[in-house]
Amino acid sequence: MKFGIFYEHQLPRPWDPMSEYQLLQDSLAQIELADRLGYDYAWEVEHHFLEEYSHSSAPEVFLGAASQRTKRIRLGHGVVQLTTNQPHRVAERVATLDLVSGGRVDLGMGEAAGPAELHPFNVKVRDKRDRWEEAVKAIIPMFTKESWEFHGRYYDFGARNVIPKPFQKPHPPLWVACSNIQTIGKAGEWGMGALGFTFVTPEAARAWVHKYYNNLLNNPQKLTDYPSNPNVAMVSGFMCAPTDAEAEAKAAGWTFFIFALSYYGRKGVDAPGTSDLWKEYQSWKGGPEEKKALESGLIGSPATIASKLRQFQQSRVDQVILLNQAGKTSHQDICDSLELFAKEVMPEFHAAEAEHAAWKRRVLDREIVLEDLDVGKYDIYSHQNEHIVRLTPEQLKAKMAEKEAKRA
Repeated sequence: MKFGIFYEHQLPRPWDPMSEYQLLQDSLAQIELADRLGYDYAWEVEHHFLEEYSHSSAPEVFLGAASQRTKRIRLGHGVVQLTTNQPHRVAERVATLDLVSGGRVDLGMGEAAGPAELHPFNVKVRDKRDRWEEAVKAIIPMFTKESWEFHGRYYDFGARNVIPKPFQKPHPPLWVACSNIQTIGKAGEWGMGALGFTFVTPEAARAWVHKYYNNLLNNPQKLTDYPSNPNVAMVSGFMCAPTDAEAEAKAAGWTFFIFALSYYGRKGVDAPGTSDLWKEYQSWKGGPEEKKALESGLIGSPATIASKLRQFQQSRVDQVILLNQAGKTSHQDICDSLELFAKEVMPEFHAAEAEHAAWKRRVLDREIVLEDLDVGKYDIYSHQNEHIVRLTPEQLKAKMAEKEAKRA
C-alpha cells in the first residue's frame, strides 16, 4: 500500500494579513518533510471561491514550488478542474510541472462541485460531466501530437503544437475524482485511477475495488487514446498521536472538513466575505455526526491506525491519502503526526507493496478473476450524509430541467 498526503488549504476565519502566506509556507514545509520520511504522493486540490474551505485556486503554482523542495515524492493534481480551465492551458501547465519536477506528476481531473465555482466561469452545473468528458478528449492528445485540432460542442480550435511536452512519456498517469462513489465504476471503464474518499466499511471497499477492475478489464470505454492507470485511492481523515485520546483531541480539522461539506450541502455558499464556518462549527461539535466522522477516519494511536489499515489492505485499495491539513490543525501537530505514522505504521505496509503489485499483475493478466460483488448496498462514502446529495449526471440534468419547467 502507498501513502499520500492531501491539501485543501483550509483556512477558517478569523484571518490576518499573514494567514494565507503562513498557510502556504507551512504546507510546503510539510511536503518537504513527507518527502524525507518516505511518503509516496502529495495531492493538491483545485477550488475557486470557497472561502475557509479551500484556498487552493492555483495548484500548479503551489506544486511547482513543492517540486523544488522535494526529490522523490510524486506530485498529484487532485484534481485539475477541466470545466473551469481552457484545455490548452491545462496541457501546458501540467507538462511544465512534469518537466520542472523531473517526471513526478500525476494528473487527476475533475468537474468542480456546483454553481458557486462553475457559474462565474459561465459553465452550467448540468453540463459539467459532458464538458469534462469532452475536455479529456481535447487535452490528452496535446501531450503527444505535434499538430492537434479539435471540434466539439464545448471546445473548438484549429491545429496547433501545444508545447512543452511532458517529461513522462506519453504523459503523466491519469486519475479521475470520484466524489460520487458511482464514478469509481466509470473510472474503471475509462481506464483511469479512481480518487475517492474513505469507504464506510472494508466490505464496501472490496466490492468497489472488484467493480473497478471488472469494468477496466471487461467493459473498457476509454475516452481517447492513453495508457490505463489501474489504481484505487481513498482519502481519509488522519491524525496519529501516541494515544487514541490524544489523536481525537487533535482531530478537529477532519471533523471541521466534514462539517463544512455538510454546511454547503444544507445552505450553499454564503455571500462573499460573510462566512464564518468555524463559528458555525462550534455548535455542531459534540453531536452524533462529529462522532461518526471521528470513527470513520484514520485517527488514533499507531496501533489503532495500523489495525484499520490492515482491513483496507485486504480490500486491495492501492493508496491511502491522509488528510491532515484541515480546519485549524497546527503545523506542529501535522508534522508530529506525519513523523509518528512514518516511523510506527508505514513500514509494515510499504513492505507488502511487492506482494500487492504481484496480485495486481495477476488480476490484469486474468489469472485471478474477481467476483462480481453487489455495490448497490455500498453506495455511500463515510463523509456523506443527508446534506450531501451526490447526483448522477442523468439525475442532475433531470433536476435542472424540472426547475426550469417550474419557472416557465
